[in-house]
Amino acid sequence: MAILITGANRGIGRGLRDHYVAAGETVYGTARGELPVEGSWLHLDLTDPGGFPALAEALDSVPIDLLVCNAGVYRDKGMNLATGYPAALWAETFAVNVTGVFLTVQALLPNLQMAQAPRVAVITSAMGSSARAPGHSYAYRASKAAATNLARNLAADLEPIGIAVGAYHPGWVRTDMGGKDADIDLADCVEGLAARFGELDLARTGAVLTHDGTPVPF
Repeated sequence: MAILITGANRGIGRGLRDHYVAAGETVYGTARGELPVEGSWLHLDLTDPGGFPALAEALDSVPIDLLVCNAGVYRDKGMNLATGYPAALWAETFAVNVTGVFLTVQALLPNLQMAQAPRVAVITSAMGSSARAPGHSYAYRASKAAATNLARNLAADLEPIGIAVGAYHPGWVRTDMGGKDADIDLADCVEGLAARFGELDLARTGAVLTHDGTPVPF
């Protein structure tokens, strides 16, 4: 199985990459900065539209069985409503968390179509749930709500050509983004997400689930 994971150089993305490498899968990871030495790595800055054609060219004629759109940013943690949330922060957040997901799927659509049972997993967040709206973190929450909506619409459009799409909340994970007080460790998150990705098929396309399989209200 060939897997591509965006933002695979740290956090949840790195955990997923290491999990699949250990399982003997072929894994391509993307990062926007300096690339790790070991493994198959590709440069991708989700804020740069010019990077997506280069990604597609680098993977020309390579079937992708599983595309994990993991890369994301959370720049507005702890910001104050009265003084925070500058326009540039909103632009970057949506460029990475929403537009970047769409452009990645669009660029790699031919690669997905080459696979036998292709799947796209979008890492979103329960923080984007409109049913759970406690305030603050406006840009991050809005972007994750949009990413979930995007995944659902992609599921509808890609189902007729045999591509399943799911949206997944990884949980509050002890990573650099989640912080040391988060609920679960990285290993539990990765194990759960990998199980959910393994279950994803056309019968389950459009699902919005937590890492442990609980439906997320959106």
